[in-house]
Amino acid sequence: MKTISCMNIDPEILYKFGAENKSYNQDEIIYREGDHAAFYYQIIKGKIKLNSYNEEGKEFIHNIIGEKQSFGDSLLFIEKFYVMNAICLTATEMIRLPKNNFLELLQNNPQISLEMNACLSQRLYFKAIMLQNMSSQNPAVRLEGLLNYLKSYHDGDCEQCFPVELTRQQIANLTGLRVETVIRTLKKMEKEGKLKIKDRKILY
Repeated sequence: MKTISCMNIDPEILYKFGAENKSYNQDEIIYREGDHAAFYYQIIKGKIKLNSYNEEGKEFIHNIIGEKQSFGDSLLFIEKFYVMNAICLTATEMIRLPKNNFLELLQNNPQISLEMNACLSQRLYFKAIMLQNMSSQNPAVRLEGLLNYLKSYHDGDCEQCFPVELTRQQIANLTGLRVETVIRTLKKMEKEGKLKIKDRKILY
């Protein structure tokens, strides 16, 4: 599956428009659900998770994002609030650019703006496919929908090289399947050559 770089802007361009480096500790919250969208974030090193909690306090991890990936950009185009939290899984360094500066950057760099549009379109496409697949009674279809959506955030088009940074329990929570069903279906998909499992790590 070929993916679009989502999204890694040349740091020098970001600094030119007023970006700053920001360091966070492990478990530190970058923003909370309900906060106003105020920055474009691009990770230099480290990993963050985007999550939310339901009424019972159960955690749902929407994605895990790492080096050279960006987040928080889609809501900068509208006056809305974050619908999930961003929390550091490790000590993390990133570049942070204020909303108005980010919009100015796009206005002055049409090619980057086009790439950003392509990236956002790709995310929406794979999310729509994922949601459609979630209605299937076939657990493999549900899992493929989720894995394709997660992979759409990352660079590269190589087969079975994308590490899925979710536990079996987290995958079960996201797909509405039992953990036992997830484990059994992943093993079946591995036998069919759709993914690899190495040291319990899923490569898709």
